[in-house]
Amino acid sequence: MAQLFDTEESMERVLLVGVQTGSAEEAESSLDELEELAKTAGAKTVGKLIQVRDSFHSATYIGTGKVDEVRELAEQLSATGIICDDELTPAQLRNLEDKLPVKVMDRTMVILDIFAVHASSSEGKLQVEMAQLKYRLTRLAGFGSAMSRLGGGIGTRGPGEKKIETDRRLIRDRITKLSNDLKEVSSHRERLRTRRREDAAPTVALVGYTNAGKSTLLNKLTDAGVLSEDKLFATLDPTTRALRLPNGEKVLLTDTVGFIRKLPHNLIEAFRSTLDEARYADILVHVVDSANPDMDRQIETVYRTLEKLEAGDKPVITVFNKCDMHGSFSGLRDFKAQKSICISAKTGEGLDAFEEALQEIILESRIYVERCFSYQDAGKVQLIRTSGQLISEDYTNEGIMVKAYVPKQVYNKI
Repeated sequence: MAQLFDTEESMERVLLVGVQTGSAEEAESSLDELEELAKTAGAKTVGKLIQVRDSFHSATYIGTGKVDEVRELAEQLSATGIICDDELTPAQLRNLEDKLPVKVMDRTMVILDIFAVHASSSEGKLQVEMAQLKYRLTRLAGFGSAMSRLGGGIGTRGPGEKKIETDRRLIRDRITKLSNDLKEVSSHRERLRTRRREDAAPTVALVGYTNAGKSTLLNKLTDAGVLSEDKLFATLDPTTRALRLPNGEKVLLTDTVGFIRKLPHNLIEAFRSTLDEARYADILVHVVDSANPDMDRQIETVYRTLEKLEAGDKPVITVFNKCDMHGSFSGLRDFKAQKSICISAKTGEGLDAFEEALQEIILESRIYVERCFSYQDAGKVQLIRTSGQLISEDYTNEGIMVKAYVPKQVYNKI
């Protein structure tokens, strides 16, 4: 008879710990999000604790008295680990591990763990491994003295110190190898972008907070077949699909990795080539989860991240998704965006208005052409048809009379 296992018991039971340096609402919201991260990573939250402080404790993140409280609470709740809501320094991590009888993690560890599970492409796996190794490398510093050091001076380090130095060297060698591999990936992506620019089709990047519905929107518009699940960071790999607008014009729509508050710096650096899809796009479509009570703070996080990526100067259409969940398809507005549209990517409601808004934004960047082309130049007219917005064409004795809006690249060719 097969043995049955209680999966509830085998799950990691975690206590979430945060430090409130600003408003209570912001600290609670951040801890709620950490609970979602923990759930996505496969852990069950059994308790939460927030300490109000002016700043993080340099040695233990929370005050020493609070550490004792965390120890007692972890024992009461049978917690197998604690997760701190910020990235811990190597010293903070080491000190907490010394003082607590359970596993100690931070927000960055959890996010890296989720990325490691969800990375499916070779590029995504390279990027995640790079971020993990950089994170681990910084945390090797300072552990040598606690690992059987025999004495000072050259040639007298203990086996623990040798192990640290060996690990550090191996990690640096691997980081160098990954850096070279990711440069190749970046070059490949740049070649793809160059071909897209030659195609003259406008490029549109879907950006937004994780789980806002970017992949669902891409699937609804283009039948892309991208994985779309109600969880954080369900998709990491960017997907580009062609979208034909009502006026017949083709645009290239790219899904990008979702943003989150306190996104680890190492992840931003590792995913630079992927996130650059937003930087090099002609237009950004900012997808917002309008059903999330923390919507305003999520919008701010996205704009701050775009600034870090040097993509803050792009035309933006903000799409308030999931409006079907609260029944309101009007009234929401993002004053930093050129246009704001309420939609439901799930039902398709509002997508016509979105496509019209996209057409209008594209038209604003176009050059108006009114010209008669000889019949020998019919190829130029075809270029306008495929890469611009043709208003009219009349066949006369002199040639083809064309009125159209065209991208700058096409204008230079005709």
